[in-house]
Amino acid sequence: MEGKNFLRYIFFLMSIILLLIFTFLNLPSPLPNTSHLFNCTTYNSPWCNSKRSLFLQQPKLTKNHYADFPNHPLDPLTIDEILKVKKIVNSIKEFSKNGYVLHSVVLEEPEKEVVLSWRKGRQLPPRKASVVARAFDVVHVLTVDIETGRVTRRQTGGNSGYPIMTIEDMVTATNAPLANADFNRTIVQRGVDLADLACLPISPGWYGKVEEKRRVIKVQCYIMKDTINFYMRPIEGLTVLLDLDTQQVIQIIDEGKNIPIAKATNTDYRFSSTQKNTQKINLLKPISIEQPNGPSFTIENNHLVKWANWEFHLKPDPRAGVVISQVMVQDPDTGKMRNVMYKGFTSELFVPYMDPSDAWYFKTYMDAGEYGFGLQAMPLEPLNDCPRNAYYMDGVFVAADGTPYVRSNMVCVFESYAGDIGWRHAESPITGLPIREVRPKVTLVVRMAASVANYDYIVDWEFQTDGLIRAKVGLSGILMVKGSPYVNMNQVNQNEYLYGTLLSENIIGVIHDHYVTFHLDMDIDGPSNNSFVKVNLQKEMTSPGESPRKSYLKAVRNVAKTEKDSQIKLKLYDPSEFHVINSNKKSRVGNPTGYKVVPGGTAASLLDHGDPPQKRGAFTNNQIWVTPYNESEQWAAGLFVYQSQGDDTLAVWSDRDRPIENEDIVVWYTLGFHHIPCQEDFPIMPTVSSSFEIKPVNFFESNPILNIPPNSPKDLPICKASASA
Repeated sequence: MEGKNFLRYIFFLMSIILLLIFTFLNLPSPLPNTSHLFNCTTYNSPWCNSKRSLFLQQPKLTKNHYADFPNHPLDPLTIDEILKVKKIVNSIKEFSKNGYVLHSVVLEEPEKEVVLSWRKGRQLPPRKASVVARAFDVVHVLTVDIETGRVTRRQTGGNSGYPIMTIEDMVTATNAPLANADFNRTIVQRGVDLADLACLPISPGWYGKVEEKRRVIKVQCYIMKDTINFYMRPIEGLTVLLDLDTQQVIQIIDEGKNIPIAKATNTDYRFSSTQKNTQKINLLKPISIEQPNGPSFTIENNHLVKWANWEFHLKPDPRAGVVISQVMVQDPDTGKMRNVMYKGFTSELFVPYMDPSDAWYFKTYMDAGEYGFGLQAMPLEPLNDCPRNAYYMDGVFVAADGTPYVRSNMVCVFESYAGDIGWRHAESPITGLPIREVRPKVTLVVRMAASVANYDYIVDWEFQTDGLIRAKVGLSGILMVKGSPYVNMNQVNQNEYLYGTLLSENIIGVIHDHYVTFHLDMDIDGPSNNSFVKVNLQKEMTSPGESPRKSYLKAVRNVAKTEKDSQIKLKLYDPSEFHVINSNKKSRVGNPTGYKVVPGGTAASLLDHGDPPQKRGAFTNNQIWVTPYNESEQWAAGLFVYQSQGDDTLAVWSDRDRPIENEDIVVWYTLGFHHIPCQEDFPIMPTVSSSFEIKPVNFFESNPILNIPPNSPKDLPICKASASA
């Protein structure tokens, strides 16, 4: 009898264990199961292991995202919603039979009118997902109704190009050449150990038939031996053309056999290494701004930001990085919140390199449409990327098999004070008025940083209490360099052009451009009746005898009637202001309310318009464009950018020359950088920044920050240094 009881006990115990295992295996995971994507069995290098670790390791999360639920029509998809979408997509007949790859799963935002009319406390509009999938080389664009489980829209075909690469695409592409014996033989012949190899997936652009009817990618490799900074040790001239779907090598081009691989000396940029190899310098003491009462901003329901006189919706995005929506500012006279911008985000980044040789001509990256700007966002480092008291926001993205995963600390929000002045006035002693009035300039910053392989982009959205918005882009990271036989410029023939700068022995920094195009859906006091006005400053001559002056400047206002009227190339000697106004809303004295786009330091593309990369990057032909609002026109390089031929770009849309006067309009602005590398960019670049502003013009009745109080010593703690300077 005791034996039977013992068997019953064992049976019961085993049942419990099996039940627990079954439950555990079927729990939804916030990270994709991608172990099958890492074909590292052919060799065991630190590079392969680090890639596996980076993608599979569960990041340290400060929040349980399983508990997330939407509170606003624009809130991103939650983990629960993503899992429902995966189940619905799995049920599609031809998908379930043949398999599929998901390139994008994001919220399909409700129509603009629906979002603008929604109020807090009301039921949310139906939640839908926009899905881009591929099955048997056919691209499907789906709308999935999450509540009903129905696919309500399904499109195939369309313009040229393929969707954004998945992370899995990029990882498998870098490993695939190692399955090819010819490639391995080539590496060994170069004197390189396969265990020291690091390879990068490079989008091929579009140059004709070799790219037709199949997704291809080019792979180039570097050496990791003796340095963490493998980018400075390229295997020059070696390029592998790979079929991205089959992972088969199509072609191996090796034209750099006589170019030595640069040494690892002085390439490590880590603090622990630089302290050993450089002269001792006076190090900075730690610095921080203090907020004794804590930050002034609040973030409601994870995404609604409120600070000073501002309110806006904020969310991470796998393609754009960060999306700022429904931006409103408080009127100091009425206390009402007024619309400024419905939606602002980074639409595309275009980075063409200026070397036409076989190993370089195709390096003309579209970092948002090909790689996913948000997918490349890395966790921000507290106290260095973002100051104390910053709020961190995670991104919830979707793997190729539909499984949700979390990108931790992707965005930070913080207040910044750099000692700048908001406004001031001091009366001269000759007036007899003892007046000194000064206000500090404190700003709210929304920041993300994307590391697109070697380059790092820092994107800031800054909000000021005077109603100004600044979009700022910083470039840092590591140059993409070219191997060279030269160790000193005295070896270079006077007639030979290097396509860049000799930065160190055997390393050339290739000249290149960066263009960052922003989508700005302006809604000045509402979406309707907005117009674009070019206010041109013209020289006027006085009439004989009219004045001792011979000339003066006159502001001439020209309202753009159609899109071509608003295609702007900035010119230093043809100065203009660029206003977006609401013709139906007037100030007290009768001026139309508005905001103006204020360009900062920028650059224009000098490439020939017939050059294949410039056809694809034609949205950089002007610095400013204005189009009528169209929810399908969000990505300046088109919906499908990878291997596109430039047939679905902002330039193509704008050439329709649609009416834009008194309409709901979108402004597009491009920041540009010409980069001629210099030795100070080696082995890692100091940050270079540029920005533009969106500034109120006759929007307020007067200075909106008159009521901002000055700082007082009693409001701030006195921090004493631990030792005298």
